[in-house]
Amino acid sequence: MKKVLSIAGSDCSGGAGIQADLKTFSAHGVFGMSVIVSVVAENTSRVIDIQDITPDMIKKQIDAVFEDIEVDAVKIGMLSTPPCMNAVAEKLRQYQPKNIVIDPVMYAKNGCPLMEPTAVDTLIKTIIPHADVLTPNIPEAEKIADMRISTVADMETAAKEIVAMGCKAIVVKGGHATGNALDVLFDGEKFYHFETKRIDTKNTHGTGCTFSSAITSQLAKGLSILEAVQKSKEYVTIAIEHSLAIGHGNGPTNHFYDLYKNGLQGWED
Repeated sequence: MKKVLSIAGSDCSGGAGIQADLKTFSAHGVFGMSVIVSVVAENTSRVIDIQDITPDMIKKQIDAVFEDIEVDAVKIGMLSTPPCMNAVAEKLRQYQPKNIVIDPVMYAKNGCPLMEPTAVDTLIKTIIPHADVLTPNIPEAEKIADMRISTVADMETAAKEIVAMGCKAIVVKGGHATGNALDVLFDGEKFYHFETKRIDTKNTHGTGCTFSSAITSQLAKGLSILEAVQKSKEYVTIAIEHSLAIGHGNGPTNHFYDLYKNGLQGWED
């Protein structure tokens, strides 16, 4: 069984963050592990508070995993402060894991900030260069590329700008745009578009976490970046289509809908 590590924040309501990552890993038949960098008191409606784990404890969690278990892929999500980012970057340099997917989480679904605004420069300098795949949504890509995105051409321009910062490939997610849900993949050479009909639901809490974790799982299983993104787009679309009306705000996606209906395909011991 492939082994996948998530380095991210904890969402006590279960729809995003570490909890969404572990559910997604399980739905893909890989063994999930976690390093918690922040504890977020949140639900479907609001973020109440955030308590960051100390950089020393973040590093020790990473050490605990890598000194004992072979890691086939790493997903990195919420990193709220520069000290947190520096701690993670130090360990990435030390252990040199393969198949690193980074979701540069800046805001919760309800708009509450999850990253210090002043931390974007540190993200660009210390974290983004480690990414085999970076998965920003449009507001995050706008912050990183320092530009306004209003068209597909803008998404492609931002993708080029961000890949030039050191990541190998990027998926600019179009969930915040209008019309069909169009994601743009740039692998450093070519652009690929992944388009699906937009699903009319407010229950999209944790979709970014789920999508990036699905890509991580597929890379761990040996798929190419193009194949991993394609299959992950299909997975998250089904999860959104059958999302759960839980809570009073933006409910979570249904991570296990396809698994419960069709069983786990292509699973290996």
